[in-house]
Amino acid sequence: MASLSVSRHNHLFSGPLPARFRPTLSGPTRIRMSLRENGPSIAVVGVTGAVGQEFLSVLSDRDFPYRSIKMLASKRSAGRRITFEGRNHVVEELTAESFDGVDIALFSAGGSISREFGPVAVDRGTVVVDNSSAFRMDEKVPLVIPEVNPEAMHNIKAGMGKGALIANPNCSTIICLMAATPLHRRAKVLRMVVSTYQAASGAGAAAMEELELQTREVLEGKQPTCKIFNQQYAFNLFSHNASVLSNGYNEEEMKMVKETRKIWNDNDVKVTATCIRVPVMRAHAESVNLQFERPLDEDTARDILKNAPGVVVIDDRQSNHFPTPLEVSNKDDVAVGRIRRDLSQDGNKGLDIFVCGDQIRKGAALNAIQIAEMLL
Repeated sequence: MASLSVSRHNHLFSGPLPARFRPTLSGPTRIRMSLRENGPSIAVVGVTGAVGQEFLSVLSDRDFPYRSIKMLASKRSAGRRITFEGRNHVVEELTAESFDGVDIALFSAGGSISREFGPVAVDRGTVVVDNSSAFRMDEKVPLVIPEVNPEAMHNIKAGMGKGALIANPNCSTIICLMAATPLHRRAKVLRMVVSTYQAASGAGAAAMEELELQTREVLEGKQPTCKIFNQQYAFNLFSHNASVLSNGYNEEEMKMVKETRKIWNDNDVKVTATCIRVPVMRAHAESVNLQFERPLDEDTARDILKNAPGVVVIDDRQSNHFPTPLEVSNKDDVAVGRIRRDLSQDGNKGLDIFVCGDQIRKGAALNAIQIAEMLL
């Protein structure tokens, strides 16, 4: 049987991804304190996928307490072995009975699986934290970024025998709102214009492999292999591969519009987005233009962001040093820079910022684990 091994700081996923793209073990080895009799029982659905493997890395990094953990995946992956925190686990096929006795289930197996098994888990008393888009816009399901709107899930706790669904927002929405929300709280955002620069990792390990393959092929003068995307990715960029809707926006862009309004509980905020795939391996970048109701100067904004949880400011104009995807890859914090007044708006009612965040980490797995921590 195939075997996967998850260790501290192994923030990428196992499988065919080239070793040079996977971080190596660093820092002193320490005794794991996560396995505790008084911890919740947890299940990871889609454990062999990109975000599923990242779930395990984050659980380990944060010493998330658990008394038992189930590794769940499709029938195709059942029987594989995963080494997690020094113990061997066999991947089980996902069934309705998988959730018997499970307090918290972390889902990242796609929307169709979430729609089928999420309610089943809830009926068995499990609190489901779902990484897909299946339930995000359901008015009865909280859509949560812990640093932004923790109050949305204030009445949900694990281990009480009462199931519930909680949705993880889209990765681009999370990265954007981590930076925009502290400023919104001070000056109230009236309109937000976002342009994203999204990495291959957002489309999974196969897309990352194809970008590497295409790069070699193009440099060797060969025709690039285009299986994941229908056009050349290496040395190119193109509109996000999500389906384009009748209004001309693609689904990724409309997720940012709708999710921002729900998370901020403000249907009047104006949001527009343009989402682009760029030939970067991991971590998304976003240019964000903000229009405020009240004045907010750039120095005050910089101070606010420096004190915001989960945010680091990289804004060195003298050295022309600002956030990059490489700097935030495998990091928990979202980086913000290029903080400046929008000269096209009168007074101090407009700002431009540039944001980078690891969309597998904070944009997916870390955000979900932070939600799970709030359930304890």
